[in-house]
Amino acid sequence: MSDSTAPQWHSPGRFEALGPAFFTYLQPTPVPAPHWVATSASTALWMGLSTEWLASDEALQVLSGNVVADGSKPLATVYSGHQFGHWAGQLGDGRAILLGETSQGFEVQLKGAGRTPYSRMGDGRAVLRSSIREFLCSEAMAALGIPTTRALALTGSPLPVAREAMETAAVVTRVAQSFVRFGHFEHFAARDMQPELKALADLVIDQHYPECRLATSLAGNAYANFLQAVSERTARLLAQWQAVGFCHGVMNTDNMSILGLTIDYGPFQFLDAFDPGHICNHSDNQGRYAFNRQPQVAYWNLYCLGQALLPLIGNEELTIAALESYKSVFPAAYATQMLRKLGLRDDAPGTAPGEGRFAQIVNPLLQILADNKVDYTIFFTRLTEAVSHTQGSEIDFEPLRDIILDRATFDAWSLTYSEHLAQVDKEQAADLMQKSNPRYVLRNHLGETVIRAARNGDFAPVQQMLAVLQAPYDSHPDHHAWAGFPPDWASSIEISCSS
Repeated sequence: MSDSTAPQWHSPGRFEALGPAFFTYLQPTPVPAPHWVATSASTALWMGLSTEWLASDEALQVLSGNVVADGSKPLATVYSGHQFGHWAGQLGDGRAILLGETSQGFEVQLKGAGRTPYSRMGDGRAVLRSSIREFLCSEAMAALGIPTTRALALTGSPLPVAREAMETAAVVTRVAQSFVRFGHFEHFAARDMQPELKALADLVIDQHYPECRLATSLAGNAYANFLQAVSERTARLLAQWQAVGFCHGVMNTDNMSILGLTIDYGPFQFLDAFDPGHICNHSDNQGRYAFNRQPQVAYWNLYCLGQALLPLIGNEELTIAALESYKSVFPAAYATQMLRKLGLRDDAPGTAPGEGRFAQIVNPLLQILADNKVDYTIFFTRLTEAVSHTQGSEIDFEPLRDIILDRATFDAWSLTYSEHLAQVDKEQAADLMQKSNPRYVLRNHLGETVIRAARNGDFAPVQQMLAVLQAPYDSHPDHHAWAGFPPDWASSIEISCSS
């Protein structure tokens, strides 16, 4: 693709080829006076898309939903799902419209481009506030190495949108290899539409999990192996969320990606003070999606997916067996992630549970952080600096002691940690920590700061924040304050499902 060409649409796309039971064709609803808020050159390059086109007025109109590009056949997909643990019935793309699939195999979706047949009582719009958060967090997660949908562009419009108060409209361009969710499978299983269920499963397996056709495990059952593969991808994703302190906020089955991607950024939050029971979603009255419950909720959602796939697998015991590996993959992946944050490698094979480094170092540390309400990101940043700047064998823990009240307990932990660190190469440990502990994450108050500027017509901070979040391990001396403690007013920010 040359630097001046627009995306080339593959028609019919793979999902479109499934047939009319899966979607409805429709046109995006135009917005008045669209304007750029931000674009991601990184996503454009990842897609093999021209950054020159991305800066054009044609792109502005297409990515605002005002013009349908040649070859694009927009559609909205239908799915169902469990929301907050209860069966919600038919859902679907209520404000997301799939423009199609590029010739490179990426699906491109507009979020906030108007009503669809699945909008129910909604208006099909997204507001500037939540769209900025989704745009920035999608790209921040990608830079952290966490599987995610990407954000290509964000456009705004003066079109008024009613939420708790009147806000203005925005459209996020989202990109992924597939937007298929657990809920897509639940939809057809609940309606006993087995030919459609099989067609969907075959499409996803052939395009994204072809190894499941050849696997001899689980009695050579391709659908059982598919469920196991999804379970293991989801387990690794959850391990990364927990290690970086990310709260999703709305882990409904319709918000779970079949590819193990982070999808649907609504009331998310990165932890400030470490609180295992933190609830980031103001709408989550029961705390179902609290931070420390996320791994268990993911397994519950996978169990729902297993129930949906049971007609294809054909054996309940095999279906349950396909979910079992989640219980070993998640804790192993989480232990790996957490030990890397401390500059350490995995325990030796065969280490008994409760005797390895995770039990000796990570669990006691997390208890200290929780008991002392220590800022999660800043703690690991300071620990990384302490190890990196060590001269000789003694580590200067004083900058860490400064942010911990119970210093005696921390001092005892630091002695144990130092003993383990003495067994590895210090330079390698420091390098591992520098690659595992971001200085910058999209804290709520940072998002709120750029949202306030954007509401006043200043979009430069969005692009500046994007540049920092796309290099989260670097120093960024001009934006050092963004790596600091949250201000007192940050605790009053309430994030809900309303967007």
